[in-house]
Amino acid sequence: MIHLFQTALLLIFPVLVIAAALRDATSYTIPNRLSLALVGAFPVVGLALGLPLAAIGLNLGVGAAALVIGMGMFALGWIGGGDAKLFAAAALWIGWPASITYLAVTGMAGGALAVGLLGLRSAYVRPFVPSGPAWFARLAEPGENVPYGVAIAVGALAAFPACGLVTHL
Repeated sequence: MIHLFQTALLLIFPVLVIAAALRDATSYTIPNRLSLALVGAFPVVGLALGLPLAAIGLNLGVGAAALVIGMGMFALGWIGGGDAKLFAAAALWIGWPASITYLAVTGMAGGALAVGLLGLRSAYVRPFVPSGPAWFARLAEPGENVPYGVAIAVGALAAFPACGLVTHL
């Protein structure tokens, strides 16, 4: 019974990260409530799963560093504010050393997403897009932003199995 409860607690992270990615892809926004839910749930889940306080502190440091990096990328206009907050909230859960995988996969997924959107927005593919849903047509609109929350979610989900919360079990 306890293992089922622990597994349920671990599902909070992928559910919220996927919800943020879907919301970003369909509306170019990531609600603050999703990032706040990730931040608020982390210490509860960490303590419930018996993660040592030192590990929780290390994860807090990784999350804080990711917030500073995300704020810098936002200031440079590379990502949106919701992306920066999601980046930091996910890094809080991922911790060290899985954050290396998180950064690498997020960067690669962001590059693949950008290339994919360039292809979608090309003159060859664009004529076929109006038959799809409105949110998809917006993704195909030349000059639109990149919903980087999708890449953040891919990186976070790729690194999650190696994070301290999962390996501690």
